[in-house]
Order: sequence, then structure tokens, then C-alpha cells
Amino acid sequence: MENQQVVNIEFYTEEEAMQIFGEFDENVRKIAQVSGANLRQISDGVEITGSGEAVKMASDTVSRLLSLVRTGGTVDENTVSYLLDSWIEGDQQDAVDSLSDVVAITFRGKPVKCKSLGQKQYIKAIDDNTVIFGIGPAGTGKTYLAMAKAVIALKNKQVSRIILTRPAVEAGEKLGFLPGDLQNKVDPYLRPLYDALYDFMGTESYSRLAEKGVIEVAPLAYMRGRTLNDSFIILDEAQNCTFEQMKMFLTRLGEGSKTVITGDITQIDLPDEKKSGLAAVADMLQSIDGVAAVRLTHRDVVRHKLVKEIVKAFEKAEKKGKR
Repeated sequence: MENQQVVNIEFYTEEEAMQIFGEFDENVRKIAQVSGANLRQISDGVEITGSGEAVKMASDTVSRLLSLVRTGGTVDENTVSYLLDSWIEGDQQDAVDSLSDVVAITFRGKPVKCKSLGQKQYIKAIDDNTVIFGIGPAGTGKTYLAMAKAVIALKNKQVSRIILTRPAVEAGEKLGFLPGDLQNKVDPYLRPLYDALYDFMGTESYSRLAEKGVIEVAPLAYMRGRTLNDSFIILDEAQNCTFEQMKMFLTRLGEGSKTVITGDITQIDLPDEKKSGLAAVADMLQSIDGVAAVRLTHRDVVRHKLVKEIVKAFEKAEKKGKR
């Protein structure tokens, strides 16, 4: 039997202890469950005992969580799970570095940070390229982070307008049965874009800029025949675009513009006879200078912890060919 090891990690303040242990000690229970080590609170910190590998995993994770707290970050169960997954993958330090990056500040003054290494790579791709594909499951922040970068670009006068678009594809409901005119019918499909805008600009600023045409939110069909200059353009839910629609959209790109195309190829709502063009176009173009494709996974999910497990279960089933 391998010799038991003991590591003590000291906390400087009660706040550090509260963040590391979590509500009802949920964080240390998670670390113990995954690593196999035992963790218990002592007078000035935490004592970790167990086999060498278990103690190494647990102590590395606690130390990096503590480093995150001491640099102004916050710890929750998603953060703990992410760092444990990263330890298993061998990139925990890179993961910690990604968690300290502030992307933007919301209208209410809350900092928006990368919450995974995949998100950090996504933000870097947006900074360094003109056409960016963000492909990944629900809850990975694809649209929200792109919106943050769009608002920053507008405020810094890197672009003169923001254009947000989605294909108005029915997901089991019929547009014709929704009340109102065409705009009223498509507004529900565009609601996530409005919500993200309100987070970063507030409703009054958004309304004022929308009236001036500085911000435009419209269905993809409205893009046909246009040239979009000096704009930050986000095409959301692009898995519901056909190959031909992707071509139409990408050839709208004008001088001084940047476009981010987001989608989840596991949630395609197109009719059976039509195929999504998102993955095919991303693969076809990513070797072109100025084009980048970032693929996010369940490790980048930042919604409720169950969302990550649900995404993992679907990924596992799809690999086995089960639907």
C-alpha cells in the first residue's frame, strides 16, 4: 500500500477559507471525490491526506484556487470542476491563467472573465482575425463573449456599427401562428441577442443607438444584397444556415469589418432535406489567413453544472451512434 502523504495549505483570511470550501463545503467535497484525497479544515487552512497522486491532484487544485481568489477571482463549483478536469488533461496552470482574463465590464460594472481555456482561445481568435467561427455546445459563452467584443470595438471606435443576425428557423414551432407582423414574429428568435446587448449597454443606450442605426438586429434574410462596411457582425445560431446561406452571408463582408459566426452543430433545426453549412464552411476556410475556427467542448460550459453533464452525455451517445 502506498504511503500516506499529508499536505497543509494555509489560508490568510476567513474569506479565503469560505471561497475554497464553498457553501456547505461543496467545493472540497468535489475535490475529494475526484482526487481520492481526504480534505479537512484546520485552524489556519486545510489539511490534505491520501496517496501521493491523490494528494498532488488535490493540493495543486486548492493552491490554484487560492491563487485565483488572491488575484480577485471568485470560486464556485463550476470553477472547481473545470480545474479538476484540467488537472486530468495536464493543462491546469493554463486553465488558471485563462480564468484571470477580464474580457469586458457589463453595464452594471461586473467584470466578464474567461471561464475556460477554450474561451481564452476564442477571445484571442476574435482579437487576431477577421472571420471567426465559434462552434460548440450550449452554455459555452459563444454569443455572449462575441457581443462583449463587439461592444468594446464600438466604444473604441474600431467599428462604426454592430450588426447582429440569426436565421429565423423554426424549432418545432410555426412562425405563421405567432402574433404580429414579421418583426414581431422573428423577435423571439433574436431575444438572446437583445439580452446580451442590454447586459453590456443598458436598455436606454441600446434604444438610442438602435434608432440611429448604429446597432441593427435583424434576421439573416435581411442581409442579402448588402455590403457591410466598418461593422462588427455576429451571425448567431449558424448551424441553421445552409451552405448557400453561409456563402451569401460571408460575401457581405466589407472594408473595416469583422464577423463572428457562432453555432452548435448538435442542435440543427433545419428540415431533414437541408444540410447545415456551418461545419463544412468552417473547415473549408480555416486555412485562409485571417480566418479562425475555435471549437469549444463540454469543458467550456459555464451554465449550471448539470448542463455540462448533459452535454457530456449527449457527446458520448453521439459517438456511439445513438440519438
